[in-house]
Amino acid sequence: MANSPSPGHEQVTLDSLSVQQLTAVKKQLDDEVEHLTSSYAQLSVAQAKFKECSRVLKAAPWVAAADGGILVPLTNSLYVRGTIRDPDRVLVDVGTGFYAGKKVERASEFYQEKMRELGANIQDLEAIVQGKTNNLRAVEGALRDKVTTGNQ
Repeated sequence: MANSPSPGHEQVTLDSLSVQQLTAVKKQLDDEVEHLTSSYAQLSVAQAKFKECSRVLKAAPWVAAADGGILVPLTNSLYVRGTIRDPDRVLVDVGTGFYAGKKVERASEFYQEKMRELGANIQDLEAIVQGKTNNLRAVEGALRDKVTTGNQ
């Protein structure tokens, strides 16, 4: 399955495992791939949200109104009028429900850094998913061979 064993783990050849053991390994790998794929999707959604926040900061729609007036979304279809006190400062969601006031330039840098971090995490996760998928294919092949030859 793996090219080199991890510290504290012993490398086992697939041929030495029984059908039951291979089935258990296959189920474990299926679960891991499913979990990692779900994590990948969540990271991609988070990256898209940061990208949208960065885009909005660059467009700065609140600066266009001379009187500082803006429509504030309460829901997807309900907006109320509001007034911008300081068009150079915005609230930034820094995670876990906490917000921080930042200058627009700093907020843009924050979102760019978050997008870079998430991009790196997504690339790392892609490599892990690919490795787990390759392991899963190898286990499926070994299981298929065991079942067709009748070796248990």
